[in-house]
Amino acid sequence: MPDLTQKVIISKDIWTSEVGGEAVLLNTVTGKYFELDEVGARMWKLMAEHGTLEPVYQALLEEYDVAPQKLEDDLLSLANQLAEKGLVQIVPA
Repeated sequence: MPDLTQKVIISKDIWTSEVGGEAVLLNTVTGKYFELDEVGARMWKLMAEHGTLEPVYQALLEEYDVAPQKLEDDLLSLANQLAEKGLVQIVPA
């Protein structure tokens, strides 16, 4: 399981489309796709912007009214799912 100190590297083979605040991620090599709700899409956008999970966590903590541990758990869970699907790589910072 990743932690907040790690970097997220988005695969160059990922195509993203946002519709109505939600996002669809398509791996152009495997043809597999992954759908994200509004919060997941925001997490994805921040991961692409910051690269490291800690600033993503901090930005989301300011934007959403959520318990810090719940946010951390959800962010790390999403990062782990994205890595399992081959959409990102998680590496030490």
